[in-house]
Amino acid sequence: MTTEAEIAALFDRWNAALQTLDPKAVAALYAPDAVLLPTVSNQVRTAPAEIEDYFVQFLRKRPRGTIMQSNIRIFGDLAIDSGVYSFALTTEEGEIDMLCRYTFVYRRDADDWRIIEHHSSFMPEYTPRPGPPSESA
Repeated sequence: MTTEAEIAALFDRWNAALQTLDPKAVAALYAPDAVLLPTVSNQVRTAPAEIEDYFVQFLRKRPRGTIMQSNIRIFGDLAIDSGVYSFALTTEEGEIDMLCRYTFVYRRDADDWRIIEHHSSFMPEYTPRPGPPSESA
């Protein structure tokens, strides 16, 4: 039986893939039929090449993610992790933080979990600013 800790570790795996700065490594965590509604792009990504292309751009900002709040539900071979995460990004102006809400939907295929749906968007009442994110934001 799958535990919440196992599902929570899938974010850590995804975040570790971001740290490689390799868009192929990140895109490999998504199922071939995955949908990505990304944070910093208006394009909905529905093909592996589109997902990889998004991460080519996003990884240039050297993102480091931190879960602020997580809500995990498990339904057999499907699991949903929704909540709030922050990203420290490196830009030409220096390091900034983004506070975002997220949803990852995972499906267990054969012996591994893959992302089948990922939605990430800025918190509507939050303005990115220099420095580490504040939990009160």
